[in-house]
Parts: sequence; C-alpha cells; structure tokens
Amino acid sequence: MKTYTIYLFRHGLTKGNLNAQYIGHTDLPLTTDSISSLHSIKAKHHYPIVDAVFSSPLKRCKDSASIMFPKNNIIVINDFIEYDFGEFEGLTAKELEGNEDFQKWLRGDINTSAPFGESNAHFIERICNAFEKVVDGCVKTGTQTFAIVGHAGVLMTILSCFGIPEAPMAHWQMDAGYGYKLRITPSLWMQAKKLEVVDTSPISLTKENE
Repeated sequence: MKTYTIYLFRHGLTKGNLNAQYIGHTDLPLTTDSISSLHSIKAKHHYPIVDAVFSSPLKRCKDSASIMFPKNNIIVINDFIEYDFGEFEGLTAKELEGNEDFQKWLRGDINTSAPFGESNAHFIERICNAFEKVVDGCVKTGTQTFAIVGHAGVLMTILSCFGIPEAPMAHWQMDAGYGYKLRITPSLWMQAKKLEVVDTSPISLTKENE
C-alpha cells in the first residue's frame, strides 16, 4: 500500500523567543544569529527533498521554510498561525506573575483563554482541522512527501492529537530548525486519523551514510 511521508519542522528563533516572551500573532523576524544557525544545520545535516512545503503565514515560519527548502514554493496555511495570546502577547511569565487571569490560564482548562485571546479548545480545533485538510489534500493529489514549517505549539498539538506513539504535548518539544518525520498509511489515517512518528529530522549526513 502506498504511504506518505510528512516532516514537521520548528521555525528559527526570534527576539521574542530569546526573551521568553509570549509571542503569538506578532510578526517578528528571525534573528541574524538564527538565520546563520539554520544555514549551519542545513550544511551539517540533510533536510529532505519534498514535493510540497506548507507554512504558517508569519515571517518566522515562511523565512525558515525558504532556507530549509529553497527549491519549493511555500504554501501558506493561515490556520497554522500561532496561538492568540490576547493580553499576554509580548509579556513574559515573570511579568505576569501576579495576574489572576494568567494563573487561571496556566492551570490549563481546555476552555480557558487569555483575555481577548484564543481558548485552548479553539486553538486545538483550528490546528487539527487545518492539518486534516492538508493531509487529505495531499493524499487525494498523490503528493507523497511534504513538510510543514511551523510554531512549536502548533506542531506539538499536531503530534499529541494525531501521533503514534500517543504522548502529551510536552513529550514532543523540539529545537529550532529540527522536528520529526512521520509516516501516513491511508487506511490508518481514514479509520483513526492517526499517523506514525518514525524518526527525528533532519537526519545527520553521518547517520544517513552509515
């Protein structure tokens, strides 16, 4: 049976990441050091050759995707945008320590949201619906290998909702420029909306040549 391969890669770092700020919809660029780091990862390792590349609409993802996959046109999926942190946007956990709404949000209730932000439930629903449409579209068109360059929270949500082995979001943390390789078996996908996590990625050139 024909299988499909999908790669999930986290974007490079922004100043907001380095400052430990909650950065959702703010369209920050990659830092100069992060751009250099992505080029270094690409030189030392092997980003796969893929038929299609999907990205969040934000610059940090699109620019990372262009470095990782310079030969591909980047297909923007608006619903892959990062979480909407509302009033918490641009602030750090330390700056929000005495905020009651923040403490309530941290407890992680599925329907809780930051003031004027997005609920956890809506975020999960948005990401899962967008991911299912991308996978269904690739299977329908026979697009056998594809990649998503996205935000850590978005990719961790995909892995926790669809991945086998099943594991909570925290299990799927990834460094900037790195991610996971997944295998889609159409019968398993159609029956259970599940896919197999088979390896981390990119694969080092040394490992690939062993």
